Parts: sequence; C-alpha cells; structure tokens
Amino acid sequence: MEFFRIHRTIPFMRHALVLNAISLITFLLAVFFIIVRGFHLSIEFTGGTLMEVNYPQAVQLETVRGAVTKLGYTDFQVANFGTSRDVMIRLPLGEGQTSAAQSEVVLKGLKEVSPDVELRRVEFVGPQVGEELVHNGLMALIVVVIGIMVYLGIRFEWKFAVAGVIANLHDVVIILGFFAFFQWEFSLPVLAGVLAVLGYSVNESVVIMDRIRENFRKYRKADTTEVINSAITQTISRTIITHGSTTLMVGSMLIFGGPSLHYFALALLIGIWFGIYSSVFVAAALAMWMGVKREDMVKPVKKDNVEVA
Repeated sequence: MEFFRIHRTIPFMRHALVLNAISLITFLLAVFFIIVRGFHLSIEFTGGTLMEVNYPQAVQLETVRGAVTKLGYTDFQVANFGTSRDVMIRLPLGEGQTSAAQSEVVLKGLKEVSPDVELRRVEFVGPQVGEELVHNGLMALIVVVIGIMVYLGIRFEWKFAVAGVIANLHDVVIILGFFAFFQWEFSLPVLAGVLAVLGYSVNESVVIMDRIRENFRKYRKADTTEVINSAITQTISRTIITHGSTTLMVGSMLIFGGPSLHYFALALLIGIWFGIYSSVFVAAALAMWMGVKREDMVKPVKKDNVEVA
C-alpha cells in the first residue's frame, strides 16, 4: 500500500560518506560512554530491600510512589500485593545501609502521608539477573547475530549479510549509549526493548535489500548506486506508513504508560528511528562499498547451453 509515489529517484548514496562518518563518530561516542559511565542498573540487576506494607483501606499506588519519591529515591518499584490494601515496595540498598534501617526511614515517610500504614515484613532480596543469566543472554545474542547473517547470506548475498548485521548492532549500541550518557535507568523491560529493536531493524533492512534485488533484475543497464537509490526511494511510502504507525503506538506508551513503561518505550522509540537511518545509510552504503553488483544478486540462467544473465 502506498500513500504517495515519488517519480524522481532521490540520490541517497550521494551523501552516504558524510552520513556514515557521522554515524561512526556517534557509534564510537556510544561505546565510550558505555565504557566510561556505565549503566544506571535497576534493582533487578543490583538487588535491594523488599518491604510489604498494609493499609486499612485501598490506597492509590501513586500516593505511595509520591511518599517514597520525597525521600530521594528515583529507582524503586511499587505494586499491589494480593489486595489493593497490601503494597510491595522494592528499593535499591544504599551504601552503608541495612535493610532494617532503610525500612524504618521509608516507613516513617509513609506514615507522614498515611499514619495507619503498617509494616508487615522486610527483607533483603538479591538481583534477579545473575551472572549466569547475563552469560546466557550474551550467548543467545551471539547466536541471534549468527542466525541473522546466515539468513541474509542465504536469501541475498554475504555482503548484505555483513552490512545488515553491522547496521543492526549499530542501532543496539547507540541505544545503549543513550542510556549510558543520560544515566537513564536500565531495567529488564529496557533490555527486552533493545532486543526487540534488533529484530525490528532486521525487518527494515530485509525490505530494502529485497527491493534492491528486484531492481537489479529490472534495471539491467543501471549501475549499483542508481539501483540502490531507486530501491530506497520506492520504499519511502512503506517506511512512512510502518514507522509512523509504530511511532504512534510507542509514543502512546511513552506518554500514557506510566513509570514502568517509560524507559522501555524510550528505548523502542530511539531504535525505531535509528533503524530507519541504519537501513538506508549504513546497511545499503556498506553493501555498495563492499562491491555488491548485479551478478551477486541475479544468478545466471542456463538456456540452450548458454548462460543468460
């Protein structure tokens, strides 16, 4: 489906060198901030204090969050536990603090808002994400990357496979760079969002690669640059429809989803727009510079003992 059709081919590859230089600088900065600043890990990664409190009547979770926020906490979780009167609070354990001492301070802050609140239990909980899970996650990521390369190599050509994987990893590293630079909270939902972007970006690259292959068959006298420019131009309408729809959905989660979905939606939003950029100016440009040509994409057909390309 197309909302419009551009009849004049846009010379995207004319600016590929400059844009890829900017992309390389952005990528290196992202790696720098990841190494130097690290991530602001959530309590799923660091562990902390678990408190269970009880109210005499149903309480709004925003009221509890407000009371905890006044104590200076920014990284915490509040959820109902069983009934609307029971609330579970998870807090990062501060340096030099014990769970018992921390719970006393938090309970005092809660009583300032609701004097009848009672503490039912308090305990220290370890991180949900241990070293074994991190190791298994990294191994799974490596397997996914290899699988993407094999898939693209079989469906298209090895040059596109390499270019596609580099472009996809480019998106993931830049998202992580944003979280490291701004010290946004990195939680399990954010990790899920980053992995979702990896698959989303592959889909965009595959669409453009498929159109490039079709144009190599269609425009026999055009050179590689012209074929790539025409393929990207022809997919603009589809790109606007697809990414416009996903941006509206993710933007709604960002605005109305509350604290639990805020950074998840932010990771997706960054990944969606960088995914468009990388598919056009990173994957396609890298394939062009690696020398992809019509013979790579269109296999010759034997006819009467003569190969016809």
